[in-house]
Amino acid sequence: MEKFDFVILGGGSAGCVLANRLSENPNHSVCLVEAGSKDNSFMIKIPAMFAFMGEASKYNWAFVTEPQKAFAKEKKLEPAVSVVDTIGQTHKIQEETEEHRRGYQPRGKTLGGSSSINAMLYVRGHRWDYDHWASLGNEGWSYAEVLPYFKKSEHNETIDNEFHGQHGPLNVTDIPHKNRFVDYFIEAASQFYKLNDDYNGADQEGVGVYQTTQKNGKRWSASAAYLHPVMDRPNLTVFTDTTIDKIIFDGHKAESVNCLDKNKNSFSIEIGKEVLLSSGAFGSPQILLRSGVGPADELAKHGIDSVMNIPGVGKNLQDHIDIIKVFTHKSSDLIGFSLKSIFYRFPLEILKYLFFKTGQFTSTVAEGMGFIRSSPEKEIPDLQLHFCVAPVKDHGREFLYGNGLSSHVCLLRPESRGEVTLKSKDPFDAPKIDPRFLSEQADVDLLVIGYKKMMEILNTDPIKKHVVNDLRPIDINNDEAIEEVVREEADTIYHPVGTCKMGNDDMSVVSNELKIHALDKIRVVDASIMPTLIGGNTNAPTIMIAEKAADLIKSTWA
Repeated sequence: MEKFDFVILGGGSAGCVLANRLSENPNHSVCLVEAGSKDNSFMIKIPAMFAFMGEASKYNWAFVTEPQKAFAKEKKLEPAVSVVDTIGQTHKIQEETEEHRRGYQPRGKTLGGSSSINAMLYVRGHRWDYDHWASLGNEGWSYAEVLPYFKKSEHNETIDNEFHGQHGPLNVTDIPHKNRFVDYFIEAASQFYKLNDDYNGADQEGVGVYQTTQKNGKRWSASAAYLHPVMDRPNLTVFTDTTIDKIIFDGHKAESVNCLDKNKNSFSIEIGKEVLLSSGAFGSPQILLRSGVGPADELAKHGIDSVMNIPGVGKNLQDHIDIIKVFTHKSSDLIGFSLKSIFYRFPLEILKYLFFKTGQFTSTVAEGMGFIRSSPEKEIPDLQLHFCVAPVKDHGREFLYGNGLSSHVCLLRPESRGEVTLKSKDPFDAPKIDPRFLSEQADVDLLVIGYKKMMEILNTDPIKKHVVNDLRPIDINNDEAIEEVVREEADTIYHPVGTCKMGNDDMSVVSNELKIHALDKIRVVDASIMPTLIGGNTNAPTIMIAEKAADLIKSTWA
């Protein structure tokens, strides 16, 4: 059995940061374990290719949720079964049933995790979010205390002020390709909301253009930023294509990790100082539950011996619920599949990318941004806008012929709470994910308001004349009709958090030092520790959490 001082479970955004920072000390041996494969595909490196990292991609876990009871019902074909009739002939029969719609949950399955398949938007959230964490009893996590870690991680090519870093591993830049339709959106939106060219700075509120985690026209994932530059360190070992089964405890002390290689051969890794769970809001609670840490009744269902009854493991799941509006358009300045794009625009764009690393292939697709308030009474933005230069329907899973554009609006702090549990103790089974989207009527009501706010912008010149081919027209004055669409189409915008929450109440899982309560030699370091969902995309905050955690770990073992 190999032994390492620090064993990091999950090679996503947080895991890559930890691998880099903890291996800075040559006296510390570090092992990073990732279930996915290496991130050496051009599909990962070329920014716009993330649009093709769907269900069929080996780099995407492509989870689906349990049926969401607040979603509309839809028809579903059951698997075909063979039946024999009265004269002995066999027939294939497929029964059609109805169930509540399931949500889609893409997650990165490679080094870099979701930072290797996401839209690369650099968003920190609102300062209120971190001050709120501190107010809940999480000492050390106020905005003033986490800002140095955002700055430590960041190298911002275009903004140099007291809110941004210029020497960190994570490269942040403006979107290389400027699209005229984004200008139309911003001009329309600015008639209702102020312009903001630094939504990660002094004030989040306003409309503008997203910044992106790219470098020289390529995706700059957490793996590119933190892991690849240090892969040759002799004290760092990286296992890919390795499934984590469970953590083995001696009493309340983590002693080793059971893993399976790509051929399903079992092997163990001994923990010298600490094991660090960085498998995300779905993976980290799943590993803990398989290891006997979690609600005792949940463990008993699957015949798992309880190491520690921690009721909050897998609970408190929060995610940004989102609704999207889609329009078709004939312009090849917009991304899509049309004869003009395929035979004229794409060949030109391929040359621009190959020789200059510019053009449509550097697009994040979601380029125009907005952080707005649903009413003047709100103190901070509670809605987020993503304006896209492509027609995106059902997460890109539904093929649309032609070019087009689309616009999202999502709730920044939904009230609905869900959970992650086990389907079985088999390490190759997907987790059972139930976000309970829209289970609180307040979320439905706010999303209806958000939809109307978004349409107010889209119905304003100069963007108005470009959104005429509406794939699903709705009467903007009919709240019931909007709610119907919300229940039929709303889904995640890919920011699950909270399932191993930080705190000191009965449902918390980790302390403010990210140590699991009442257990030794084990911490959780990823988005699952967020006690509440932050007001924005979650990749940059996850990297911040890992930067701060690395310092906490180093100080423990100094």
